[in-house]
Amino acid sequence: MPRPLIPERRRRILDAAEDLVLADGFDRMSVQEIADRAGIAKGSVYREFDSKTAVLEGLLDRSMARMTEAAAVRLADEDPPRLSRAYAVGAEVLLEDPLMTAAFLDDRGVLGSYVDTVTDDRYRRRHRDVVNWIRTLQQQGSLAGSVDAEGLGLALSSTTLGLLDAARRLGPLDRDQLRAAIAAMAELLAGLERA
Repeated sequence: MPRPLIPERRRRILDAAEDLVLADGFDRMSVQEIADRAGIAKGSVYREFDSKTAVLEGLLDRSMARMTEAAAVRLADEDPPRLSRAYAVGAEVLLEDPLMTAAFLDDRGVLGSYVDTVTDDRYRRRHRDVVNWIRTLQQQGSLAGSVDAEGLGLALSSTTLGLLDAARRLGPLDRDQLRAAIAAMAELLAGLERA
């Protein structure tokens, strides 16, 4: 007889894992703890995810999808959105997502050793997307054409990656400091925009 399906198993696993990551960090979390918190068997976690790392990647993907959706809703009436406004909205939605905020405020405590395991080209792909978007804004006339798209894209990508590492390098940060840093970048970007 086939086993009964567990309703919303994937969501339950991700919800449980997010609670554990936020409470104790990725390195301390175990698949057994995820299963216990979700109220399912450990094997059920492995039916959805092949490893603890895959669970965290699922969490990060879910957070990114929520942030992208929230930003799209807020920017829906702007076509195209101004770069400074999009950057500011990106900060708003990041600060509303507990996992992403925690990752930016304490990358090692929350994401732990996972940070060092990322060897694929996801950051390069995101960087290319930013450069292409800058070029689109320039073609549409909302961003100064004299700005080097590659250079600005590198500056924005480096700022984001640097903020992910800032707490470790500079000491503890709080939400207000993160918000202020992102707001300052939005102000700088506003100076590159055309009216």
